[in-house]
Amino acid sequence: MEYTHGPNQPVLVLSEEQSWQLLSHTSHGRVATAVAGEIDIVPVNYGVHNKKLFLRTAPGNKLASMAINAKVAFEADGILADEAWSVVVHGTAELLESEADIQEARESGVSPWIPTQKDFWVRIHVDSISGRHFELGEQPEVAE
Repeated sequence: MEYTHGPNQPVLVLSEEQSWQLLSHTSHGRVATAVAGEIDIVPVNYGVHNKKLFLRTAPGNKLASMAINAKVAFEADGILADEAWSVVVHGTAELLESEADIQEARESGVSPWIPTQKDFWVRIHVDSISGRHFELGEQPEVAE
């Protein structure tokens, strides 16, 4: 995907469609949860299907946090030699139980990266998505 920045505009605000396209082309990010005034952020691998995010996880703090407070934030990014991007999602996590929902999750392509048992499927319904694309370079010096 090509991004057109204006002159002296190293930060480009992306459209929703551009943000979804970037999320669809990677599979690792971070999910943030908040419970009892404590915020936690953990790395996850994920899949995208029908403008929803899907995770597989094991029992633990991440799953418990999403069960207590379903409101989550999610972030994914990418960095190349001369450009970078970041997409942030705010949404609601839902533990999947029905076979139809789990089948939809499987269609996202999400699969554990490490050889551990991840028996729980989570769908994040997206309330908002925003993205930025960055042209990398040296910080301009202030004229004295």
